Amino acid sequence: LEPDDRDDTCIVTAGRLMTLRKHGKASFANLADETSVMQLYFQVDAMGEGPYEFFKKWVDTGDMLGIEGHPFRTRRGELSILVTRCVLLAKALRPLPEKWHGLKDTETRYRQRYVDLIANPDVRDTFRKRARIISAFRRVLEDQGSIEVETPTLATLAGGANARPFVTYHNALGVNMFLRIAPELYLKRLIVGMLGRVYEIGKNFRNEGIDIMHNPEFTSMEVYWAYANYEDIMNLTEELIVAAADAVGSRDVIYQGTPISLHPPFRRATMAELVMESTGFDIHAVDDVSARDFAKKKGLEVEGHESRFIILTELFETFVEEKLVQPTFVIGLPTEVSPLAKKNLENPDFTNRFELYIYGSEVANAFSELNDPLDQRERFLDQMKKKEAGDEEAHAFDEDYINALEYGLPPTGGLGIGMDRLTMFLTDSRSIRDVILFPTMRPRS
Repeated sequence: LEPDDRDDTCIVTAGRLMTLRKHGKASFANLADETSVMQLYFQVDAMGEGPYEFFKKWVDTGDMLGIEGHPFRTRRGELSILVTRCVLLAKALRPLPEKWHGLKDTETRYRQRYVDLIANPDVRDTFRKRARIISAFRRVLEDQGSIEVETPTLATLAGGANARPFVTYHNALGVNMFLRIAPELYLKRLIVGMLGRVYEIGKNFRNEGIDIMHNPEFTSMEVYWAYANYEDIMNLTEELIVAAADAVGSRDVIYQGTPISLHPPFRRATMAELVMESTGFDIHAVDDVSARDFAKKKGLEVEGHESRFIILTELFETFVEEKLVQPTFVIGLPTEVSPLAKKNLENPDFTNRFELYIYGSEVANAFSELNDPLDQRERFLDQMKKKEAGDEEAHAFDEDYINALEYGLPPTGGLGIGMDRLTMFLTDSRSIRDVILFPTMRPRS
């Protein structure tokens, strides 16, 4: 259509009225749906005097309208709809924020996400991208022969990770129950049951602090493959991250002003190597006492009983993590902090485990799964000692899981990815609350 041209094609559409400029016998408005905005032209001659007067009297910004009309271009060349019929589908009793020009107050944005979504198209785009990331994961995993399963969110034991759980009470059973902190142990039971390759995308709950990287309720993806090891899973992790990046735009990401390249292969280095590079600490040349002395000189709080492997982990968290801006697989975590991972045969003080870091934050955790029930029992017992000593995040002793291992868990590789953090990086969102539709908030009262 050329400027001032009109088409007799009848268009039917619906949406929310975002702006309205009422005049005598003609009015202009912008109507928005999920993805676009269309200019409307209301004219008494096209609608009829009665319907037009009803429109002028009762319709306001924020209202949901159904529209019939014909397309035309204004003299300035803007594609518009000449309205012939207008139906008020839902009345907005509250005004749009700041005359609809975006909702800026973060507290209100998180508490009233429905208003945030109306006012900020960028927010709608973020959550569409989140959905595409999850869909991309499903495509990759199902193309690789994995099946999606569901495991309990409410259980009598909280396992699969070192974290503090939420506790509730089941009236009918008369027992305490826990919201899950991770689905890992249930998923590995399914590998024992010969399902082969399984994955789950779902909610986990951890009764811990809230900050820009942590929300008590969060979404993870966990996948387990029989007859795979942590190196196979490392390759799968790269494939998943790349597929997610492709689904939302590009493998060259700008996060908070920092360029990040998601082109594989990602860097791979052991935790010991990275700590050595940053601090000079050589795990292979110290005993526990000298390790604690080194940590004290570096300003770490040392209680006096930590092993050199705990010191290694604390040095990594303090001096290395934040430097891992580009995607980096950190390999070979100590056995002492990896109660569910298989030991490295060449050096049993370490495990066949990796964590993926991007922009200084852990995005993925994976390992060759421990499938020796005797070793697993000893690791659980060690965790129980830590729990009795006051470590609220120590892993619970799961007798039924050991029972499952005694039926035979094949060599298995497992992976967990935090979907919220990954979405943050791929959408340039500063806080985890920006990628969770309804984040946990303190009640106003």
